[in-house]
Amino acid sequence: MNQNNHYLLTGASGFLGRIIKAYLTSIGYTVTGLDLHGQSINVDITKQFKLDVDINLQVVVHAAGKAHSIPKNSEEEKVFYDVNFEGTKNICAAIELLKQKPKSFIFISTVAVYGLDSGNMISEGHPLNGMTPYAKSKILAENWLAEWARRNDIILGILRLPLIAGPNPPGNLGAMINGIRTGRYLSIGSASAKKSVIWQEDIASIIPTLANVGGTYNLTDGNNPSFKQLELVIAKSLGKKKPASIPFFLAKILALTGDILGPRFPINSDKLKKITSNLTFDDSKACNDINWSPSSVIEKLSKEL
Repeated sequence: MNQNNHYLLTGASGFLGRIIKAYLTSIGYTVTGLDLHGQSINVDITKQFKLDVDINLQVVVHAAGKAHSIPKNSEEEKVFYDVNFEGTKNICAAIELLKQKPKSFIFISTVAVYGLDSGNMISEGHPLNGMTPYAKSKILAENWLAEWARRNDIILGILRLPLIAGPNPPGNLGAMINGIRTGRYLSIGSASAKKSVIWQEDIASIIPTLANVGGTYNLTDGNNPSFKQLELVIAKSLGKKKPASIPFFLAKILALTGDILGPRFPINSDKLKKITSNLTFDDSKACNDINWSPSSVIEKLSKEL
């Protein structure tokens, strides 16, 4: 094992964790996974745990997290805090017991911390106003890590990610791909709303650089494609027809119906606003500070779906 290039990766068996592990391994780093169902170290980060005190880690990448679901009650809300905040604290507590602490800690966060459903080119300096359990738990973790890293003289890097694109992505983009694949997707109006997205492997590629310098960064592909661009390239890549479209006024009527019928209905006014509003983030800080040079998601989707 090359101790000088040793990474500890939480969430190593998850969607993003697998990609990060494969990339780091391919360029010569040793990666030890830490996961509830991992192949290296199996732990539940919501509970206190210990690592081998002699393990020599250079970088910790904390990619484990709770996301991509809407809590239905207070117990489900608590899971977000247990995993994203308390889990982060438990990882750090285990690190503090090591004979030699890592030089860097990289936290995978989210643009949801800004709490915005619409906006253009939002920078890292925007207030963290996220109010969902997901966003609030990530904000708590970010703030706690800033003090912990300062106290322990550890370089802290934070990546705030938008929609992640790839062959089998999670979240809303994954739902779009599955909807187009199965013929159950409807485009709305002109579908001109622009969204920030990022190609999955690009996230992994910036980690070694970030480990050396730290800082908090939005990451995007720099192009912010529209829904129409995404719909067309996904349909073409999957060999499907262009998705059918419904006029905005009809979508508005359906959304108002959803407001009355509740969460069982597939759309409501809040969801419609998100779908039809621009939401883009400024990644110029990453471009200037850490040589961020991302792939075009549209070009990648055209070749790799």
